[in-house]
Amino acid sequence: MNTQATPGTNSYTTLAAGPDFRHEISIKRSRFITVLRRVEDEAAARDLVAELRKEFYDARHHCSAFIIGPDRGVQRSNDDGEPSGTAGIPMLDSLMKRETRPGAATNAAQADLSDVCAVVVRYFGGILLGAGGLVRAYSESVSTAVDAVPLVRRDRLKLFTVAVPHAEAGRLENELRAAGYVMTGNGYDAVNTQVGLAMPDDEQAISAAVERLAALTAGRCTLAAAGLEWVDTPLPR
Repeated sequence: MNTQATPGTNSYTTLAAGPDFRHEISIKRSRFITVLRRVEDEAAARDLVAELRKEFYDARHHCSAFIIGPDRGVQRSNDDGEPSGTAGIPMLDSLMKRETRPGAATNAAQADLSDVCAVVVRYFGGILLGAGGLVRAYSESVSTAVDAVPLVRRDRLKLFTVAVPHAEAGRLENELRAAGYVMTGNGYDAVNTQVGLAMPDDEQAISAAVERLAALTAGRCTLAAAGLEWVDTPLPR
């Protein structure tokens, strides 16, 4: 399964950096072990599946689903031997529909959870669950794991520098910090301090910063673009 979301997303949710997260539930004697990993590309997601096939070599199924990219442009799922549509797609739906802010999952222009791979390892317990039971089991396995894992908001910030005479740099930096800008460090040359700052990659935010800078420096200083950077902010549990 592969669909393309609307491009241009500058904020989404993903797993906090760290080791794989594991969560297990038992349904009618079958064990469902969910492993979540933050991944940056499809190869990394497939690496997780391969690793778990080796670790849980005696399990009957290693079903998977993953979403990758700020715009969630890569979406894949695999039933791994379960009846078609009873494992991978319900797992992917659980990832796609995860809401960390009201309406995020239903707004096609605003990606939510991404850069995550979920693998559910199933040990069959001898009792058939039926198609509906499998759908519920795999969906619940992923949704309960995501409920428990630490998440972060990942924002794309635009970086800038402002060349200002050394004697004025401290005052300007304090003014910008008080206004809520993220300060990224300074550089220096013989004449000026290069004050570094970051702000959301958004036209209105940048226009407001241009106006504020003009007011603070009587129009003497301007913003110089210095690239982009993705920044993680922990979400409350």
